Amino acid sequence: MNGYPETVNTDGWAATQNAWKRLFSGITVILCFLHAFIKIRDRATKILEVSYNAAADKVWAAYKSTSKASFSQQLRRLKEWAERSVPDSPMKKNILNLCAKKEQFNKSYAHNNAHRTSNMVDRLMKFLDRACFNAQYFHGTLESGRQGVRGWAILWNFTPSSPATVKKYGGKLSPAERLNNSRYSDNWLENLLISASMNGTSGYQQNPL
Repeated sequence: MNGYPETVNTDGWAATQNAWKRLFSGITVILCFLHAFIKIRDRATKILEVSYNAAADKVWAAYKSTSKASFSQQLRRLKEWAERSVPDSPMKKNILNLCAKKEQFNKSYAHNNAHRTSNMVDRLMKFLDRACFNAQYFHGTLESGRQGVRGWAILWNFTPSSPATVKKYGGKLSPAERLNNSRYSDNWLENLLISASMNGTSGYQQNPL
């Protein structure tokens, strides 16, 4: 798709999904399976402990299905089991809600590299939320707020990852290096300055001779 994302995994919030569709008209929005499970977990009470443990095993067994047909079959069996065996409760309602969203989860099987949960981006967004909270959010103009978030994103993309992450990716130091499969310098700050010097614009010489 000419460098544009083919899929995005989000929670069930319509505003988030609509924003992605507006940005990338051809994108496939896949519902986050983890968020659906968390709704079940958060409604589990001590009285429902046995039912919850059984439900959790069945939910994640369905998630591990290697084909669309197998996944659909697992969800049908989960629904039948829940209707028959789980006491009426908010937890049972959320199990059935998960089963009812089968088609939204099934979209991932048409895209080999699609993410089925949004926990990777959730970790980034929680970090950003904490950074904004510690700064007591925004006190200037919309533009100053935008620049502040952009500065945070640039630092996140170019500062070195943890040693374990660097090792995992064969010595590639940062998200930017892993994306581009190259780096200009062994010094991360030099990489940031070089990459950001054009402000995201190519083909424009800022200081013409």
